[in-house]
Amino acid sequence: MCPRINEGISIGSRWRIDKFNDQLGLIAKLLRKGMDIETVIKIFRPFYLGSEIFEANVALNVGLQYLIEVICGIGTTTKWDNTNARLGVGSNATAADPTQTDLIDATPTWKAMDATYPQRSAQTAEWRSTFGSGDANEAWNEFAVDNGATAHKLLNRKVESKGTKASGETWTLSLKITFS
Repeated sequence: MCPRINEGISIGSRWRIDKFNDQLGLIAKLLRKGMDIETVIKIFRPFYLGSEIFEANVALNVGLQYLIEVICGIGTTTKWDNTNARLGVGSNATAADPTQTDLIDATPTWKAMDATYPQRSAQTAEWRSTFGSGDANEAWNEFAVDNGATAHKLLNRKVESKGTKASGETWTLSLKITFS
């Protein structure tokens, strides 16, 4: 008799928003160039407004199906890489559901990856985008990662109120997904 093997794969997510008063846009420039967040916080401590960490989200069927195609090399696939991946935010607070295919906000804001992102450490992938003074100045209630404007396959969707971003502020959004 063969021993029983657990064949399940679990996916855990951790979101983080770091907020800065950035009237001149200097902080946004440094973050977009890939400077690590801890260094930016240390240099610009008086302008640091704080951070929020929140966990879990809903994996979307459309993204999981597309991920399988990427893994299997089926068709012409677009990866969630530095060239294509974007993090998106919107103001809609409709509950997340696996059958959704997009953020619900009529005009969500999508931002390209900061330099050097996404990154991988062991079984964890991290995506990071910086939203400067003129980006997504609205209530931040929904979040997702997609694989670019053309493919636009959302891997996940998170709904949780994180405040309202104002002009003159830079908010950096990061998503870590751990596979185990």
